[in-house]
Amino acid sequence: MEKLKMYTPDRAEQNYNKLAALFPNAVTETIDEDGHTVRAIDKDVLMQEINTQVVDDKQERYQFTWPDKRKAIVLANQQIEKTLRFEQEKSVGRDGTPEGADSENIYIEGDNLEALKLLQETYLGKVKMIYIDPPYNTGNDFIYEDDFSQKADDYADNSGQTDEEGNRLVQNNESNGRFHTDWLNMMYSRLKISKDLLTQDGLIFISIDDNEITNLRKICNEVFGEQCFVAQITLLCNPKGRSQDKYIANCHEYILIYSHSVLKKGSVSILKTKEEISKNYSLFDEQGNPYRELELRNTHRDFGRFNRPKLWYPFYVDLNGNVSLEKGTDTVEIFPVWDDGFEGCWTWGKEKSKKELHLLKAKKIGKKYKIYRKSYAYYDDEAPLKQVKSIWIEKSFFTEKGQAELNRLFNTKDKFFQSPKSLFMIEQCISMAHCENGIVLDFFSGSATTAQAVMQLNAEDGGNRKYIMVQIPEETDEKSEAHKAGYKNICEIGEERIRRAGKKIKEETGADIDYGFRCFKVDSSNMKDVYYRPADVKQEQIDIFTDNIKEDRTPEDLLIQVMLDLGVLLSSKIERTEIAGKKVFSVDDGYLIACFDQDVTDEVVTAIAKQHPYYAVFRDSSMANDSVAANFEQIFKTYSPETVRKVL
Repeated sequence: MEKLKMYTPDRAEQNYNKLAALFPNAVTETIDEDGHTVRAIDKDVLMQEINTQVVDDKQERYQFTWPDKRKAIVLANQQIEKTLRFEQEKSVGRDGTPEGADSENIYIEGDNLEALKLLQETYLGKVKMIYIDPPYNTGNDFIYEDDFSQKADDYADNSGQTDEEGNRLVQNNESNGRFHTDWLNMMYSRLKISKDLLTQDGLIFISIDDNEITNLRKICNEVFGEQCFVAQITLLCNPKGRSQDKYIANCHEYILIYSHSVLKKGSVSILKTKEEISKNYSLFDEQGNPYRELELRNTHRDFGRFNRPKLWYPFYVDLNGNVSLEKGTDTVEIFPVWDDGFEGCWTWGKEKSKKELHLLKAKKIGKKYKIYRKSYAYYDDEAPLKQVKSIWIEKSFFTEKGQAELNRLFNTKDKFFQSPKSLFMIEQCISMAHCENGIVLDFFSGSATTAQAVMQLNAEDGGNRKYIMVQIPEETDEKSEAHKAGYKNICEIGEERIRRAGKKIKEETGADIDYGFRCFKVDSSNMKDVYYRPADVKQEQIDIFTDNIKEDRTPEDLLIQVMLDLGVLLSSKIERTEIAGKKVFSVDDGYLIACFDQDVTDEVVTAIAKQHPYYAVFRDSSMANDSVAANFEQIFKTYSPETVRKVL
């Protein structure tokens, strides 16, 4: 049986292995600063292999950098020994039942960098859309200060809010000499990991204002690539303007959009509303299908006979206005010529016009004929799409609408959470991502507007979107109304919002959707230090560590860490059964079967093997006796040789 590693991957090690596999002749050894022999890459060999120049630190080149950038890159790649622990008492079932565990939605309490690292293997390439509303670095908000090399005690004399694992939120004042550096370090490492979570056609939406928009675009250009820039939306969020601003009363912010890979034209277009369809498609054919007429001539002078010669050809119109590509008796020849004589072009090629000739008609405008095509509202029963504008001024997108919605849910006039995003604005972003059955991730979850937007859209269009929310349990101010109402941290506000929003949507729509969430918290590993560093254990201590699992951890805790280690989705169905008095977990209809009890017998092993799981996981040294341990492999070879056997 192979032992599970039970820690997040070392991305730097993975990258090195990929490079070594591609160019083994570039792998070499050298002496580091301490005089130790270490592995290295021979840049001269690499230059020859890829036929390009390798730039070193002394050469000038175009780049975006800041103090500690290397640290941010290392931080993103660095492995951690953490896990997620399920909190059933905070969870909600699919139907809205408190403490239910069957929801496919996920809420994670904890540092979002650690959460992303824990999710990176399991959700690699599986997230269709990411929306985040990070700190804007205004000097008044909090940012994460990441340092995995320090223990929690080392933070005792520092200001800011620190959780039991040493994760710290600090206020980044403009007087701080690292004002931009600290913010950039925070964002870079998180965005670098998040890109790998996106599907090939996935999108990330980031809310930001003028303070860091320039730096954020540069980070995103580096992480996602300039070619994957989709749009920079200007959002009118506060039409009254901020009177406290120094020079101009700011009334807008931005939504920056990048894709994982270059998308096809129209990929982020959204459905037209019924009102728009009724207004724009006012004509009807014999079957009652709505359509509109669009001129076939390309109305952009950037295109014409001079650069689109294949789109320059004649139509022929008879006395009854019928259109043909063949010249006939008493027909008029029509070319795409502008009124001033400019030789334009058609939007269709000749072959397409021949195929769709029944959609074409001629109309006499003044003394000249123009060719029009029928554009139907519904094509193959799909509603028409429209491109989203680069400036959003809809009243429903205003921040005050987001505040009003949150206050309405909590039945209060007090601000439990400052300036939550508009529900309708988030819904539009989700619609642009076309993730009707995909996963939506928000790792700066705040008041969980994104979770509510996902449920609302699912109820409206029958979609099966799932969400993953991540939020550090930032404490509420003791003087705040939220704290007085019993909400000790932002996670409690977000979780309660989801409960209330789910109940409201269910009462209003009755839709059969997932109204719940499974709640997890980031915590230290379930394994004792000896599991990771056995070389540090002295001979006389061996008996102390016969069990490498921490005493306060449950079988459910172990199962979640195993799922993360093996890449099994946290939303998978988990069934608990009993075999010969031992608790057995079956995940995703038997894909993974695990038993963490002691004194496992042949009967238990055989029963599990006969279910033919892909993975079978047991606790190390859990067999009842030497005979069971000796028979273990033979039992699986007999009943399920393909099963991958693991121990922890």
